Order: sequence, then structure tokens, then C-alpha cells
Amino acid sequence: MSLSITLIEGDGVGPEIIQATCRVLKATGLKIDWEVCEAGQLSFKKGISSGVPAETIASLKRTKVALKGPLETPVGYGEKSANVTLRALFDTYANVRPVRCIPGIETPFSSRPIDFVIVRENLEDLYTGIEYMQTPSVAEALKLITRKGSEKIIRFAFELARAEGRKTVHCATKANILKLTEGLFKRVFEDISTDYPDIKAHHIIIDNCAHQMVVRPEMFDVIVTTNLHGDIISDLGSGLVGGLGLASAANIGREVSIFEAVHGSAPDIAGKNIVNPMALLFSAILMLRHLNEFDVAHFLEQALLYTVAVDHAFPKDLDKNSSLTTQEFADRVIGNLGKKTEFWPERTYRPLLLPALNKPVLPSSRKDLGIDVYIESELMPQELGESLTRIALPSPFELTMISNRGVRVFPVLPDLTPETTDHYRARFFLKESSNELIDKDILEFICHVGTHHRWMHIEKLSEFNNTPGFTKAQAED
Repeated sequence: MSLSITLIEGDGVGPEIIQATCRVLKATGLKIDWEVCEAGQLSFKKGISSGVPAETIASLKRTKVALKGPLETPVGYGEKSANVTLRALFDTYANVRPVRCIPGIETPFSSRPIDFVIVRENLEDLYTGIEYMQTPSVAEALKLITRKGSEKIIRFAFELARAEGRKTVHCATKANILKLTEGLFKRVFEDISTDYPDIKAHHIIIDNCAHQMVVRPEMFDVIVTTNLHGDIISDLGSGLVGGLGLASAANIGREVSIFEAVHGSAPDIAGKNIVNPMALLFSAILMLRHLNEFDVAHFLEQALLYTVAVDHAFPKDLDKNSSLTTQEFADRVIGNLGKKTEFWPERTYRPLLLPALNKPVLPSSRKDLGIDVYIESELMPQELGESLTRIALPSPFELTMISNRGVRVFPVLPDLTPETTDHYRARFFLKESSNELIDKDILEFICHVGTHHRWMHIEKLSEFNNTPGFTKAQAED
């Protein structure tokens, strides 16, 4: 039987590395029916704002698997990233980036036994792209971390550790500062880890994680983390072992998975037949394992390693002293199919089980205590505070605090005058804590505020299981 796989050539050097990789895959004897599709720059030029045509979406629904070259992302204007669009459309929630020293590739870490995998949550966090200009000079991005999304990626990381015979999972967060968003991710990790007693579980602060990746990279086996952190440390990881030109990546979903080279489209060398195709070749190996073609994956991996470590053959883009073109390098890999190396420790890969999720646990109690109102104002904090205090007098609310960029500025701190912008957060609690927060009262109160000040949005201050569901400002009592 043949495999049906969607093929997206991509932009810049994409068609060249796709051609080289497809030739090598064909030489393994594996039968693949490629559905060639489009995404990225050409689609944007046709006016497709997502960068992903309907035909490509339909193909992925059929095949469930794609091999993809790099896609260009517009910078600073309207169109969304085609990469992010593909991940979001098909819920490819797990981004997998192996980090492993490759014999024959010289780096400052070549002598170190680096072999770990970064598992990055792929859909949430700041990458939801929900942003607003709240005032002409203040931009806001919404950081969304959900219990469901956290559980999915954390269970995936533990299951990947089991599938690859790994023994440790580190959870990297910034929960010491972002106590609710990153803290939720950490708490879910601690809950889920008890379901995997065979795997050691450790939490690590993300900045320490980055530090240890450079100082003691051997300590890691699997690192699971949130979207933005994962984006950054996965590139750090590739830098340890030779750069993005060697970095493979998988985007795994419950229905559809996309395998790609993570490097850019490199338009400066596009069409010159010198680009290094190794990142996409390693990504194709990940794809073969995903399809449970473990023998073919090992067959191809050994040939690729033999080419660089034994033959010392590199494409010109990787070694400026080499004369090998992209396609000539592919020929060398094809010529080495069937050869084996002795220096690459073999892993016993097993099919990866996508885990079932726990049913959500609803809070036993919840209560709304008040509201935060975000206000644009050129007033100084004292003047704004006095105004909002007067406005609140006939309402069920009382002003307890105003912050600016997360720091309390009203009531004014003695002998301290923090620099402010035109973006304030005013916190109002119910005057009687025993009262119920009523939406009608909120709307009437906001109408009164709006007659004096421009407000942008409101957040309810809720308490779940007698625990505040909101954070305090710096210096808030």
C-alpha cells in the first residue's frame, strides 16, 4: 500500500529542499502518493489573507499528514502567519523539536552527549494573536492558558517520553511571576505527573532552563513548556547542535500532523541549488515514525548520518568549502542507503499514544467580588483617583486601588512617584462583601464612568473555591 501525504513546497528555498527530500524518500522504496498543494507567499499574493487556500485545507483533511517547506510570514501588516493558520485550523497542539548532537557537525558542544526533546504547546499563550491598541500609545496582548490545552500538551510530553524510552520530563514555566497563567500550566503538570510514576517529573523556571541548556544540556530528556517559551528555547536548542539548518520539527494533532523544516525561506540563496536539506530530511524521519514506518525511518536516518559523519559530505550552504549542491548531497544520501553507523545510540521507538483527557473539574464555589475597569486618561493618579471615588459614591462599588503598568499609583505611595502612561486599571470592590455582583449594576456604573472618562474594557474579579482568580498590583495591600 502507498501512503497519501500532502506536500507543501513553501517559499524561497522550499522547492529545492522538498525536491531533494522526496527523491531520497523515493529511493528508500517507500510508496508515497504526494498531493502537491500551495500555501504562503503565492497565496498571500492571490489575496488569500490566511495564506492557506481551500484546496490545501481539503487535502490535509484527506491525508491527515503533510510535509512542508518554509513559509514566509508578512511582517508588520494584516495577513496572519500561514504557519500559525495551519496549526490553528488543524489543532496541531504539540510542537516537537528534537535536540541531538550529530557526529560530523562541529559545534562548541560536539563532545557533549546532548539528546533531548522540546515539547511546545502550539496553540495558546500569546500566539492566539489577540491584541488591541488600548490607547494610542499602549498596546495589549492577551495571554491565554487553558487547563484543557495544558493537560493535552503535558500528557503528550509524558507519552512521548514513554514512546522513546526517556526517563525524565521537565516542565519549564515563568510561574514565579505569572502566577495564574504560567501557574496554571505548572499546577496541571504537577497533577498529571502522578499518572506517570515511571517518569521523573521536575519543574524548572524558564530562565534557569535556558541557562542549564547551555551549562548542563545533558540533564534534559524531555522539556514541556508554553508556546512563547517553547518557541524561544527550541531555537536555543538547535543552536547547541548546529543551527536551524539541522532542526527538524513536528506539529502533532489528534487528526492532522504537519512536519516541517523550521528554518526560514532564505530568499538570498533560493534557486542556487546550494541550500542544506538536512532539516527537512530529519523532519521526514519524524514523519515516518509518526506513520509507524520505524524501519524505513531508521534506514534513512542511518544513511544521512553516514553521509555527514563518515563521508564528511556536506552541502555548500553548510560547509563553504564544499562543492556539493543540494541535489548532489541528496545523491550521496541515496548512495549510502543500507549503510550503518556505530556511534549513534539506537532508541527503540514505539507508537505514540495520544492521551485521553480528564473530565474538567468544576469549582465547588465561585463568587464575583468586584470589577477592574481599564481607563484611558491624561490625569495624574491622585486626580483620577479622586474623580473615580466621587463617581462610585452612589453605586454599590468603592474604589480600592488604581495601577499603571501593574504598579499601584493610587492611593499614592508616600515619597514614591512612579512614572505613568495614559493607561490605568481601576479596581472596584462591592461595598458590602455579602452582596451579589449584578450585571445591571455594572452596566449602570460603567455608564456613569463613561460620562467622565474613556474606558476600554472590564474584568470581573472572581473567586473560585475561596481562592482569588486575579492578581494584585505591585504594592497593592
